[in-house]
Amino acid sequence: MSPVADAKILRSAVKDRVFAPAYYFYGPNDYLKDEDVRRMVDAAADPATRDFNVEVVRGGDVDAETLGSTISTPPMMAERRVVVVRDVSALKKDSRAILDTYLKRPAPDLLLLLVAPAGAKPDKGLINATLAVEFDALSGARIPKWIAYYVEHDLKSSITDGAITLLQEAAGTDLSQLKIELDKLGSYAGGAAINESAVSAVVGVRPGQTMGDFLDAVARRDATAALSMLPVILEQPKASAVTTVMALTAQALVTAWAQAARARGTSASRLNGELFALLKESGSVYTGRAWGEFVSTCAKASDLWTARALDDALEALLEADMTLKGPRVSSDEQLLSNLVLTLCGASTRRRAA
Repeated sequence: MSPVADAKILRSAVKDRVFAPAYYFYGPNDYLKDEDVRRMVDAAADPATRDFNVEVVRGGDVDAETLGSTISTPPMMAERRVVVVRDVSALKKDSRAILDTYLKRPAPDLLLLLVAPAGAKPDKGLINATLAVEFDALSGARIPKWIAYYVEHDLKSSITDGAITLLQEAAGTDLSQLKIELDKLGSYAGGAAINESAVSAVVGVRPGQTMGDFLDAVARRDATAALSMLPVILEQPKASAVTTVMALTAQALVTAWAQAARARGTSASRLNGELFALLKESGSVYTGRAWGEFVSTCAKASDLWTARALDDALEALLEADMTLKGPRVSSDEQLLSNLVLTLCGASTRRRAA
């Protein structure tokens, strides 16, 4: 088998119903793993005999004898059986020996899906013995593509770019939450294209009052605009004082990095590219919106904030984070309102030319 395959191969397998004997799914994105397991099972199993030919076991629970029996049982009145081994990294030594022996000569009428949980160390033996697919966490840059793909292939509909941006800013990067909202939007649109009006009606977010708009207002030190949006922001899906502080902290840190880069002489044309690279290196940092908008805001704000003002902002954000984790008498809205006033009132001295 090839070392690590692209997830596109799974889509081709589902479409053509031509499968490798065994797949190994690993990586931090459990949601996407579960979705592809579902698609593979639906495509590979005959609905009429599914109850007889689909079996799911857990690595930590299945003993060697049961695993051996499960993967050696022939299909009943169907072309193939499907066996899913979840938490495959938890297989006991004797069960793993049974699996390794099977993978040397897999049965042609069995589709075996081996699924490792997030946090499990990649298994080189399984990578070499199966068609392995790594499921990385989706960055802010890849979320819009996932939304468009889900709407087209799962909902059999379409969605406008503006609606994608508005939805992501309201629901964040949590794929399970995005799926919930998209399913509601698909029902609401009734086959028509999902547009910004539909997102506003179903999700309760309006253009000009998103998390991105709120972050932009703080970035340009407009306390009045930011405070007016705050009650609306806190009512949106997945929004909370914690996630708001996370997004503000990411914005302050990346703006500080951009400010330092500009002070070193980095040109405006190169700055955006360097900020994208920084986000990719950082992993799953919560930006509160699509990466393109986040990078653009941080690059612009780097000329409005001094290093001292950003240091002050980060101190205020750290204090807010600590307050959120401890006992307090103020509400989330009161705490964030005070934070906004502090951030927007930080030193306004521009950096030296």
